[in-house]
Amino acid sequence: MIIEIVSWIAVGLILVTSTAMLISRDWRISLAALALQYVAAFWLVTRHLPFVMASAKLITGWMVVAALGMTRLGLSSAEDTDEESSLLNGGWFRVILMCIVALVAAAVTARIEAVIPGLGLQVIAGSLLLIGAGVVHLGVTSDILRVVVGLLTLLTGFEVIYAAVESSILVAGLLSVISLGLGLVGSYLLLAGSSSPETENGA
Repeated sequence: MIIEIVSWIAVGLILVTSTAMLISRDWRISLAALALQYVAAFWLVTRHLPFVMASAKLITGWMVVAALGMTRLGLSSAEDTDEESSLLNGGWFRVILMCIVALVAAAVTARIEAVIPGLGLQVIAGSLLLIGAGVVHLGVTSDILRVVVGLLTLLTGFEVIYAAVESSILVAGLLSVISLGLGLVGSYLLLAGSSSPETENGA
C-alpha cells in the first residue's frame, strides 16, 4: 500500500516538474526540475528493475544534468535571449498543453493496463506524462538547452515504460549511454552556439 502511494506521489512529481520545465524562464529551475524528474522516474523504474540497475539510470541522469549545468553556467548571461522572455507570454498556453497531456494520460492509462496487464497504473501514467511533456517541449521551443531537456524527458518516459516490459541489463545500459551521449552533445552544441558569434566578429 505504501509503495502504491509513493508511486502516485512520483507521478505527481513528474507532472509538476514537467510543467515547471515547460513554463520556467530560468534554466537553473529547468535543470533542477529535470534532476527531480529523474528521482521520480527512478522510483517508478524500481517497480520492475533491480535497485542497482535503477540507481545506474538515476546516476546517469544526474551526470547529464551536471554536464549541462556546468556548461550553461560557463556561458555569458547575455545568452538568455528572447526565447526565455517569450515563456512568460505563453505560460498559460503551456499550462493548458500540460493539462491536455495529463487528461490524455489519465484516459489511456487504464486501457493500456487492460491490454498489457502487470505494467502498473503508476508506471504507465508516469511514462505517458514524460513522453507527452517531452513532445510538447520539443514543439514550443527552439533553444538548444530546452530542446535537449525535451529529448531527455521523452527518452526518460520511454525508459520507464520499457523497463516494465524488458529487464535486460544490456538494453538498460544502452539507454543510459544514449542519455549520457545526448547530454554531452547538448553541452557541445551550447558551447558551439556561444562561440560562433565571437568567431564571426573576429573575422
